[in-house]
Amino acid sequence: MTLFQQLLIAIVQGITEFLPISSSGHLILIPKLTNFPDQGPLIDVAVHVGSLLAIMLYFRKDVAGLARGGFASVGLGRDDEQRRLFWFVLIGTIPAVAAGLFIKLGGYLEGFRSTDLVATNLIIFGIFLGLADRFGKQVKAYEDMTLRDAVLVGIAQALALIPGTSRSGATMTAARALGYSRVESARFSFLLAIPAVAGAGLLAAFDLAEATRGMQVDAAVTGIFTFFAALATMMFLMNFLRKASMLVFVVYRIFLGAALLVAF
Repeated sequence: MTLFQQLLIAIVQGITEFLPISSSGHLILIPKLTNFPDQGPLIDVAVHVGSLLAIMLYFRKDVAGLARGGFASVGLGRDDEQRRLFWFVLIGTIPAVAAGLFIKLGGYLEGFRSTDLVATNLIIFGIFLGLADRFGKQVKAYEDMTLRDAVLVGIAQALALIPGTSRSGATMTAARALGYSRVESARFSFLLAIPAVAGAGLLAAFDLAEATRGMQVDAAVTGIFTFFAALATMMFLMNFLRKASMLVFVVYRIFLGAALLVAF
């Protein structure tokens, strides 16, 4: 991979991972809109790990709280509130982990790298996002998470394994429909991503260990670039959602999906 290709992938991933417009869908489009070869699922996972590190830095206080909840769960603390949230976040990742294993072990990854699939999901789930954001109440915060909410948002996160759906888009759609505010929906979404993306990164580590030296370097460099792009995007999004709705993202998804269906 050239340095320009690494930068392009990192910037696209860093921006689209946190905006509800589908990072995996955009990554699939890169080789189709350029002369670059498909970067493959290993690079896709590497850039998601870069995004994960950005989440952990930006939400470091929440991450520290979840860590306290983990320690409390094994008798090394008494923070019952954080313990409750810790388990709800873990439970919320189960659907995505199960779906991810099914897709990987079943050999379905390549079948998901379809432009038509990306385009269709951009439109359909964009409409769902618009409806949830327009009619959903804004009364809940991340600390109000219940087991039911964790499971429902977790199921939405599992659906986002299909390119074009958008992990942040699907989880924020579910959270808005359940009554979480825009900012808290994003916060809930990103914290729920930590164990799911970490698990995907762990699975990819075995593939990365068997990859060529060049592929290992490409994955590491692209992941580092992604970290900085993702951190900047997250700061922008959290500030944006305090002032505006998600309509701009809905419109973007619909127009991009329609353009792809026409073009391809």
